[in-house]
Amino acid sequence: MDPRPALNTDPHEVGARLRRMREARGISLSELARRAGVGKATLSGVENGSRNPTLETLWAITAQLGVPLAAVLDPPADPLQVYGEAAEATLLQVFDEGPVTFELYRLRVRPGITQRSPGHHAGVTEHITVFSGTLCAGPAQRPLTAGPGEFIKWTADSEHIYTTMGEEEVHATLLMRYPLVDGV
Repeated sequence: MDPRPALNTDPHEVGARLRRMREARGISLSELARRAGVGKATLSGVENGSRNPTLETLWAITAQLGVPLAAVLDPPADPLQVYGEAAEATLLQVFDEGPVTFELYRLRVRPGITQRSPGHHAGVTEHITVFSGTLCAGPAQRPLTAGPGEFIKWTADSEHIYTTMGEEEVHATLLMRYPLVDGV
């Protein structure tokens, strides 16, 4: 399967937002790359818009900046879609409630592939409701399983996975809850 770009938005705009956030926090390119576990050249390419990052890379970077993924994306005219190795997520809504930001996604997980996602910043939780298929997701060392009509949640500050149980594609919703970090 050919890898597809993680974003259907302008990578130059995403990169510029990431750079502004990094600089506003006084973090060097090298330091952010180290913290996020990505190469310095990769981060530089993302920031200057010459690289279209994977979903995993964007989540690793935004976690170290302490912001939700939606903070670096263009506000969608049409639903924004992001792609990972196994998961496809369509951003449906972003909303703030005081010191917390929520992102609501429609989630599709293809069978036969395990999606690994880096940890988000402290306090981030993920909440998934499965509509079809059986999903195994959550902390990489202790994943949870949910079938149609079932709900799982976990604290997402460590590596976590998404994979199907069996050959049926999973359709679900994913609600990500991001608390503010250091007033930002």
